[in-house]
Amino acid sequence: MSMFITFEGGEGSGKSVQAKALFRRLSDLAVPVLLTHEPGGTPFGEKLGYWLKWARDAYISPLTELMLFNASRAQLVAEVIQPNLKGGKVVICDRYADSTIAYQAYGRGLDLAMVKATNKAATQGLKPDLTILLDIPVEEGLARKMAKKQDRFEQDTPVFHQKVREGYLELAAAEPRRWLVVDASHSRQKIADIIWQRVSRLLAKGKNDKRT
Repeated sequence: MSMFITFEGGEGSGKSVQAKALFRRLSDLAVPVLLTHEPGGTPFGEKLGYWLKWARDAYISPLTELMLFNASRAQLVAEVIQPNLKGGKVVICDRYADSTIAYQAYGRGLDLAMVKATNKAATQGLKPDLTILLDIPVEEGLARKMAKKQDRFEQDTPVFHQKVREGYLELAAAEPRRWLVVDASHSRQKIADIIWQRVSRLLAKGKNDKRT
C-alpha cells in the first residue's frame, strides 16, 4: 500500500535522524519504502538546495527562496514522489511543503495565501497522509547545531526561528488528523516508538481498507 509521510521541524529537532530510523524499520519489515528529502532528492534539486543553504556571496530574497524551494519540490514530486506512490511504496520525505509555509511565510513574512498557492502548484495538490512535527524549544535546537558548520538558515536569528516554530504549531493545530506533534526533547528511542505507534496503525488500517 502506498503512503506519504513527511517529517518537519526546526533546526536541531532531529527530524532527519527519525526519518532514517523509520525508513530502516519499514525496510526491516520488508515494506516497500523510499526515503527522500528537501531541498533536493533529484540532481536538479540538489543543485538548487546547495545554493539555498550554502550561498555566501549573494543575497537571496524571501521571494526567491520561495520560488527556488518550489522549483526543487516540483521536480521531486514529478520525478520521485508520485511515481513511487503509484508503485505502491511508502514514501518518506525529510521536509516538504509545510517547511516553506513555516520558514518563508511565518519566518520571512511572505503572504501566507501566496505561499500556499505556490506550494499547491509545485506539489500538484499532493498532500502527506501523515506529517510528523518534531517540536523543540528554539534555544535547545540551535544549541544542538553549534558544533557543526551552519547553513544560511541555521545562522538566522532566534526571533526568526521562534516564528518558524510558532508557524509549525499553528499548522499542526489546524489539521490535527494529518499531524503528529512529538516532543523532540525525548530520547531518540522514545521518539521513534511514538512515531511507530502512529505509522503502524496507519499501515494496519490501510491493509484492512484494502481487504474490504
